[in-house]
Amino acid sequence: MNNNGSPPPLPIYTGPDQNSDIEVLSSSLAVTITIFFLVFSVLFFILGNSQNENFVRFLGLFSINFVSIVLEAVPFMLIGTLIGGAIEVFVPVAILDRFLGRGRRHGIFVAGGLGLLFPTCECAIVPIVRRLIIKGVSIPAAICFMLSGPIVNVIVAWSTAVAYTYNWNMVLLRVACGYLVAVLIGLVLGCLKRPEKLILENVAELSVRTCGCHGEQFQKTPVWSKLLHALGHARDDFLQVGKYLVIGAFIAAFIRTVTPMASFARLSDSPEILIFIMMGMAVLMNLCSEADAFIAASFRWLLPGSAQLGFLVLGPMLDLKLMVMYLSVFRKRTIVLLSFLTFSVVYILMLIVETVLPPFV
Repeated sequence: MNNNGSPPPLPIYTGPDQNSDIEVLSSSLAVTITIFFLVFSVLFFILGNSQNENFVRFLGLFSINFVSIVLEAVPFMLIGTLIGGAIEVFVPVAILDRFLGRGRRHGIFVAGGLGLLFPTCECAIVPIVRRLIIKGVSIPAAICFMLSGPIVNVIVAWSTAVAYTYNWNMVLLRVACGYLVAVLIGLVLGCLKRPEKLILENVAELSVRTCGCHGEQFQKTPVWSKLLHALGHARDDFLQVGKYLVIGAFIAAFIRTVTPMASFARLSDSPEILIFIMMGMAVLMNLCSEADAFIAASFRWLLPGSAQLGFLVLGPMLDLKLMVMYLSVFRKRTIVLLSFLTFSVVYILMLIVETVLPPFV
């Protein structure tokens, strides 16, 4: 209460700190990519009015591929961001801490499947993991949750099923491989004598969110105020991820349109190269895990299932925007180690899938 007897004002959602080094670096990267994207888009529009029939035909096919990918993916991305906002506001970190437990080994196996209860995309997972670490959750378990959460959850499984016309082999393989990779990396990091050296020294002193959603005063506010905060988080996540989806869909549609079947046919005897190429694309495209299946599925008739699966497993664990976000939690050498481990484990696992399993897409 204030001195005049009136209740304290309701906290207002202000969004992330736009002046932080992470936000500035992320924004600069996004602006640079957006400029290149706009230049190509304008060029396409101008050339589309030319008299070249081949190019007009190409532009028509490209437009169909691009629009279909975006329209199919946006609903799932919207659902994912709404759930992520609700988790941030309504789910106390203590509940996540209770599920993860204090035992390092036990927490790793539980953390790998925790996304089934708390579905969120990779764009919202880093701040959550940062808060878990501050609350005392073991670092290997927190990293395992960070890697598996954007894959092992019902929204991503649903979007993958729709993208692949309910091919449950792909859905189950994606979830299983995501869990296995995350747990393996968590166990490797759990063998370190001092895992606290993986994170920044001042992580425990830093504020995880600027909106104060988990403060004592906020917990006493009405439900409608909390709903507004949840929608604010969802709005920020949707707008932040939306540009990556559009740019990723543009790149996928372009590659799908200009690449003849013969190019992939020549590499059909070298699946290890195709797997590597698709994993590299996953790192560069910066897609949301609720939408990336629609882009991978656009290569369904061109690439082996292992290459598409590598794209779907690696993308939510390792891409350019995640590397930037990792700077708020981990030391630079940790990011290098984590990137190497993630890429290597996924690549080796995809080679095993290609060798052992029959075609599944």
